[in-house]
Amino acid sequence: MMWNLAGKELSSRLLLGTACYPSLEHMQQAILNSGTEVITISIKRQTSAGLDGESFWQAVKKLDCHFLPNTAGCRNAEAAINTAEIARELFDTHWIKLEVIGDDYNLQPEPFELIKATRILIDRGFEVFPYCTDDLVLCQKLVDAGCKILMPWGAPIGSGKGLINPYALETLRYRFPDITLIIDAGIGKPSHAVQAMEFGFDGVLLNTAVALANHPALMATAFRHA
Repeated sequence: MMWNLAGKELSSRLLLGTACYPSLEHMQQAILNSGTEVITISIKRQTSAGLDGESFWQAVKKLDCHFLPNTAGCRNAEAAINTAEIARELFDTHWIKLEVIGDDYNLQPEPFELIKATRILIDRGFEVFPYCTDDLVLCQKLVDAGCKILMPWGAPIGSGKGLINPYALETLRYRFPDITLIIDAGIGKPSHAVQAMEFGFDGVLLNTAVALANHPALMATAFRHA
């Protein structure tokens, strides 16, 4: 069944990250096996990667995917906004996965800077995909700022713990019936993705579960069929 994500008609509800793979070849094969049509790219990581960065750009250009650049590594609104502007110029897209990290231990979003950056970027014409927690009040503030998409975590980034607060996530679905909801972070295995669908979420975004798997391409295939 097709679904609409920020004006794009998609068939896959899986969004996949491009970091931490053993090699570019592993990344490419995993993306192909996953069936995803949207891949996320860290602007800071790739613009500082030198020759390896050039190889990365060439690799992702060969993939028939929509690019969702992100602001990974940003700690405040100003840095995130600057990174988003660079991403728009590089990729010719107004999509931005907005990440503003406030804690090094669990990579939890910094809510105040996140809201600040969201308001400014939406005013500048961006389609903001905010990485946030499952806090209802924070999510309401993001919607009030103009977000049509919310990306609450299921668990901290890279933890693979799954959906640790089902009540909060189900509450978000109930309270925001017209908002696109995508689980971002914490997905560790295909059954977690299935659970997100059972909660009525529109999609899932993951990276570590595939990239750091013993066989990334096989894990990507498993998520495709979840």
